[in-house]
Amino acid sequence: MQIIEVADKKTAKEFIQFPVGLYKNEPHWIRPLDKDVEEVFHPKTNKFFRHGECTRWVMKDEGGKVIGRVAAFVNKKGFKSKNSQGQELCVGGMGFFEAINDKAVAFKLFDTCKEWLESKGANAMEGPINFGERDNWWGLLVEGFEIDPNYKMPYNFPHYQEWFEEYGFQTYFKQLTFGRGVNDPLEEKYYDKAARIAKDPKYVFKQLDPKQIEKFTEDFRTIYNQAWVKHSGVGEMSTLQAKNIMKQMKPIIDPDVVFFAYYDGEPVAFFFNLPEVNQVIRYLNGKLDWIGKLKFLYHKLMRTNKKMVGRGFGVVPAHQGKGLEGAIVMFSREIVQEKIRGRYLEYEMNWIGDFNPKMVKVAASIGRVIKTHVTYRKLFDDSIVFERCPEIR
Repeated sequence: MQIIEVADKKTAKEFIQFPVGLYKNEPHWIRPLDKDVEEVFHPKTNKFFRHGECTRWVMKDEGGKVIGRVAAFVNKKGFKSKNSQGQELCVGGMGFFEAINDKAVAFKLFDTCKEWLESKGANAMEGPINFGERDNWWGLLVEGFEIDPNYKMPYNFPHYQEWFEEYGFQTYFKQLTFGRGVNDPLEEKYYDKAARIAKDPKYVFKQLDPKQIEKFTEDFRTIYNQAWVKHSGVGEMSTLQAKNIMKQMKPIIDPDVVFFAYYDGEPVAFFFNLPEVNQVIRYLNGKLDWIGKLKFLYHKLMRTNKKMVGRGFGVVPAHQGKGLEGAIVMFSREIVQEKIRGRYLEYEMNWIGDFNPKMVKVAASIGRVIKTHVTYRKLFDDSIVFERCPEIR
């Protein structure tokens, strides 16, 4: 077996192509767009290179056939921390792991990441994760193999879990994806919460208006920075970042399913949903060339996708626990179950970490867990005490 660092167009193509043959008989695997994967590994398209570095490898057998791939990365922001015992942790990452059904191949790929990360000063690694934001390519699928993966979310073989755990990876946190039928009834308490909020005329609910996209983008940023920055691993969003997010989402946004709440004119909550774009990407064979774009446009115009995915939910702290969460969900129900009934049939929420019990409780009242991914952590030093990701209180 030979490990080869990806350093030219040939090995980069092999890195991209390897999963295509590996999953050819898996009906629920959806080939990602090639460009989406490649953008992770280039400084011009990945801002994390400003304060980090990454590399990737393919593994070949004696005949030159690719039998595995993996990537490793170090993000200097948040690289060092301490556990509750005061022990220093320097955590790197590994991801984009794929291998033939051979444990020796898997362990050699894990070893390669470990050795590279140790050379960068790491004494632990998390994986499989992304050299980027947590909402993309994050976690190992351990439950929900019978369901299609959502856009930029991992799908993998069930036996990968055994390999990770046997190698010494431990569960750092679980990522729970909740789902439901769009037209399924909601719990009675949501009607009560909506009625309670309705008594206060200062609360107003709106859908995204494309003609006022700049205003709604800034409202989104304002709510996000108040609701999410206190979470571990989440930084404050700049105006430029917010605009870039909206720009990226513009081709697929359905304004009818993006909701905002205001109190006395100030933005206080958002409920951001999107058509599940993987249901269209499955027809593109990884290519968004002119043919791919025509296919994408066709499926968008024909509304062949019947799945909607919740990409973000936030309530500013001053309005949490007042029933606003339920009220904005009820406002969305009026739209998707009545105004645009039939446009979407399935609904999934973006994953929620088990370190966030409040949001898990909210999601559990809307749907049920249909997929579970795991973010693992492997300690290189046995003297360091392993601790799970701390809960958000």
